[in-house]
Amino acid sequence: MPRRRDPAASPVVHRTARVAVRVTPGQRRRCFGLLRSAGDVWACVLEVNLWRRRRRDVSLSGYQELCRELSGSGSGTFAELDSTGARSVLRRFSDAWFAAAKRRKDGDLSVRFPRRRRRLVPVRWYHGTFTLDGRRVRIPTAKGTAPLWVRLAREVPYPAEQVRSVTLLCEGGRLFLDVTAEVPVTVYPAGEQPDPARVAGVDLGIIHPYAVAGPGGEGLLVSGRAVRAEHRMHLADTKARRRVVAGRAPKPGEKGSRRWRQYRRRARLVEDRHRRRVRQAQHEAARTVVSWAARQRVGVLHVGDPRGVLDLPAGRRHNLRLRQWQIGRLLQILTDKAILAGITVRLVDERGTSSTCPACHRRVPKPRGRALSCPHCAFSGHRDLVAAASIATRIPGGGSTTPTDVVLPQVVTHRRAGRHLPGAGWSRRDPRRPRVARGSVGPRRPAPPPGGESLA
Repeated sequence: MPRRRDPAASPVVHRTARVAVRVTPGQRRRCFGLLRSAGDVWACVLEVNLWRRRRRDVSLSGYQELCRELSGSGSGTFAELDSTGARSVLRRFSDAWFAAAKRRKDGDLSVRFPRRRRRLVPVRWYHGTFTLDGRRVRIPTAKGTAPLWVRLAREVPYPAEQVRSVTLLCEGGRLFLDVTAEVPVTVYPAGEQPDPARVAGVDLGIIHPYAVAGPGGEGLLVSGRAVRAEHRMHLADTKARRRVVAGRAPKPGEKGSRRWRQYRRRARLVEDRHRRRVRQAQHEAARTVVSWAARQRVGVLHVGDPRGVLDLPAGRRHNLRLRQWQIGRLLQILTDKAILAGITVRLVDERGTSSTCPACHRRVPKPRGRALSCPHCAFSGHRDLVAAASIATRIPGGGSTTPTDVVLPQVVTHRRAGRHLPGAGWSRRDPRRPRVARGSVGPRRPAPPPGGESLA
């Protein structure tokens, strides 16, 4: 039965925190056994649907249909995985199926239904099926098996009574637990809460992940150059490692050696570490924007939606930059944190905001740098802040018309995202970058004679 909430209580939002799991070799073997059993459940669903398609029957995609099929398999079919964990896999499959069907119905025929096998599938358990005791968590297992207790690497950042579910997953060979909790929306003192009449515009970018133009001539620039450098150095490091091991790579159809498996394991660890670093920097940038908006009492954020550029072919190198931009994740992270702070986020059309003069409303050639200069009226300003100020005046769901009352920021706050990244600290030195001797040592001079004067 779902938990009932008091209608008069403050609204809540769901937040998820990822916590590493510290396990013994035996516990690690059992945890990976649960993930492999979840992969078996996923593969069984694919097999059943394959048989039904061969018989020209309708595929099983609904959650209730899949649960009825699971109940007929009997207990103990999937090793230590209990029925709650198996049903979470069925829920994940059903959601992926209907999401793909919806996108194909909307006209996106490039979307494919979930028909690929997975070796490891995350498993979720809901409130009442697991036990959280400080840093210890009891993971449910099948009836008749020994209880599985694991230890977390740090304290869960939410009270135990607010935790609604836990998800066991593997990332880069490491075990993690995603803890989801119901967190109440921030309550402000009287006179300090966000004002819905105060609107700020947010322009998304690569150099500046978030450029914000708020009311009263206030502005915020969050620099993402450290994140861009992390992407570039990771790409260069990956290419260098691939060049080194290209000679000992197994041929197609040939089984890899132990050294090759170790290299592949190391490559996965490095790739997942890179993802965690970028994800943390994105959260830091969004937290900076929301904290700044809360101090300015901004109640509504108008965010320019640039996802239309992903459909434009721009070449191999620029397409890679667009994919590394991760527009959807930036929007999702900013929306989650803004809702928790009581701030409303609305998406607007951002077309032409970075190439239109806010003074004379004429098209301006795209500048190479960050400064936008109008050749018609001699206006000059920061390109991203001009775009954010124009976005703040646009109406959600309307066209791309910008009114004349564009308020440009006069006081700009600069912040950096990704201070934890290599090369972004005080040393400004990335350990992956090879050291290069600076300057010229010049010709070597002979040593002075012993007991005599120098030749110089």
